[in-house]
Amino acid sequence: MTRKTFNAPTVGASGPYSHVVDAGDYVYFSGQTAMNRNDVTEKPGYAEQMDIAIENLFDAMAEVGVKETEIVKVNMFITSMDIFEEINAVYAEKFTAPYPARTCVAVKELPLGADVEIEIVAKRGL
Repeated sequence: MTRKTFNAPTVGASGPYSHVVDAGDYVYFSGQTAMNRNDVTEKPGYAEQMDIAIENLFDAMAEVGVKETEIVKVNMFITSMDIFEEINAVYAEKFTAPYPARTCVAVKELPLGADVEIEIVAKRGL
């Protein structure tokens, strides 16, 4: 099987990578930040960063026909656990139960000065 890659037209990349790798049953989505959005020029607040990062992923999902119900794993990276509750509220609004498995890790810094990055793995046919 040949690896298939895709990029969402509304989202830029902060390095040499594809937004999506379609590996058959599993689809891998690169981490997205608000700062990857083509029309974002200034760093938004934490909640808005989370909202935009998720919208970036949803745009990439639409490019390859993946539905929210097919998301099996979410990895979130934030620059401080102090913002966890704020971004968690946005997450709860954007995703529906039953929620996918999830990890959230605080890191020193993220590309482009972002405070929130989110990546997902989906399995087709769920």
